[in-house]
Amino acid sequence: MLQNLDKTPYDGETHPFRPFIPQGAKLLMCGTFPPQPHRWSMNFYYPNYINDMWRIFGLIFFNDKNYFVDIDNKSFNLNLLKDTLERLKVALSDTGRCVVRTAGNAADKDLDIKEHIDLSAILTEMPECVAIATTGEKAAGVIAHITNSEIPKVGECIQINVIDSAGNMRQLSHWRMPSSSRAYPLAIDKKAAMYARMFKELNINL
Repeated sequence: MLQNLDKTPYDGETHPFRPFIPQGAKLLMCGTFPPQPHRWSMNFYYPNYINDMWRIFGLIFFNDKNYFVDIDNKSFNLNLLKDTLERLKVALSDTGRCVVRTAGNAADKDLDIKEHIDLSAILTEMPECVAIATTGEKAAGVIAHITNSEIPKVGECIQINVIDSAGNMRQLSHWRMPSSSRAYPLAIDKKAAMYARMFKELNINL
């Protein structure tokens, strides 16, 4: 049982994964919160087999949407995926640390975030980070709230200021990207094109 700030209890979940932070990471990608465990195909970010995040990465960096897909097991090649993220210097977290699922799913509208990530602490572990990419509207709203900034338009970025745990003022770009969920009404090739533009602007490549 978790507690609200006023010490009243609530039935909720804490995030199941630690932030994934490769050495020298330049970009922090943040969604909202994973789906329920029975929807996972692996113990990692974007674990739902029908979520297209890792197909988007496959299209952008290998011109093959199935590059990371383990079709036989309806999963993803996690070792290959982590190796690629380390080479790209892309870190992963989510904006919700503790949440309540109001309808038992991971849809943004049905997630009540009780505690958001400690962005300052994460950025302290990422001294070379220059950008945050949020992969959905609610995640973008959380970062905007934490940094007292506006929410960018989809596919666009704004400059934000964050003080890390060491007391350093950091200026980063906040890119708001389309959700990789198939519920988001945009074809995967169009999503990939928007992500590819961000990676190009940030000079992130293999």
